[in-house]
Amino acid sequence: MRCPACQVSAIVLMLLISTLLTPPLASGQAPVVLKLATLAPDGSAWMQVLKAAADEAQQKTGNAVQFKIYPGGVMGDERDMIRKMHIGQLHAAMLSSASLASLFPEIDVLQIPFLFTSYPEADFVVDKMGDGFKNGLVKNGYVALGWSEAGFVYLMSTVPVDTIEQLRKAKVWIWSDSPMAKAIFSEAGVIGVPLSISDVLVGLQTGLVEVVYAPPSVAIALQWFTRIKYLTDAPLNYMLGGLVVKKDAFDKVSPPHQAVVQAVFQHHMTRLKEIIRSENQEALSVMQKQGVKVLAPGKPTIAEFKAISEKAMQKEDGHKFSPKTQEQAFTWLKAYTEGK
Repeated sequence: MRCPACQVSAIVLMLLISTLLTPPLASGQAPVVLKLATLAPDGSAWMQVLKAAADEAQQKTGNAVQFKIYPGGVMGDERDMIRKMHIGQLHAAMLSSASLASLFPEIDVLQIPFLFTSYPEADFVVDKMGDGFKNGLVKNGYVALGWSEAGFVYLMSTVPVDTIEQLRKAKVWIWSDSPMAKAIFSEAGVIGVPLSISDVLVGLQTGLVEVVYAPPSVAIALQWFTRIKYLTDAPLNYMLGGLVVKKDAFDKVSPPHQAVVQAVFQHHMTRLKEIIRSENQEALSVMQKQGVKVLAPGKPTIAEFKAISEKAMQKEDGHKFSPKTQEQAFTWLKAYTEGK
């Protein structure tokens, strides 16, 4: 049995080592605490990675930069998060493509339906256009700490939907933060039911909506899959994810520490992307085991949906991006497919 004095000495030694490994703040300097919100539920892969990145950034900056994370939509939906960042109630948020586009409209180009057919295509175009998106965000008062993704979006429903006509007859959820989806469904003659993401599960439970759309892993995380009976096997569009921080809040962090935080979060966001891709694949299997039936729409249906989407994109209110940005995206996509 160890003596009490020895145990005290061991504890003191551990505290000393911890102090030496973590550089102290400059005298009189208070840490910068950044409040970060996300829709991701606590315990999800998104939250696990965010917490790991925040802990690493705090350790590597000697506690000069700290994060307080609000998971599960406790700060409201993404529109609420952006409003709270604007008034200073929040400093950072994990956002999807549609919400990122509200901060810098050109990002909306990535949501063009059927733009990508594979992850390598999406990776290539995002890599080529990512710096331009970051510069645009900075000009509008936001700093991108890293890109990730939610993956490819599918129609999921409580009623069979593998034709446009069936879609027109169903009660289709419209995400109020996504004008592009609203424009496309409107062009298709679909009368949508606008709901915030946090209200979708209740909408499915009560029958207020019969059709929703999301990547499979998102449907699992938000428990939508518990009400879903069908999944239409035609990826509609690619959903980017990004972590952004209000520039005026980030400017309170010293430049050396800014570089550390950005490097740490981009590393973890890249790791998250690989995790999400794996989870999307697993989510499809889980949903099928739960009895969700996968519907395969025919080529004529997909061609009809593409034509409707292209027609909606030709209208000015159907998207937020400029013709120049669309041309750039198509040019990079063509370069990838031609192996350049």
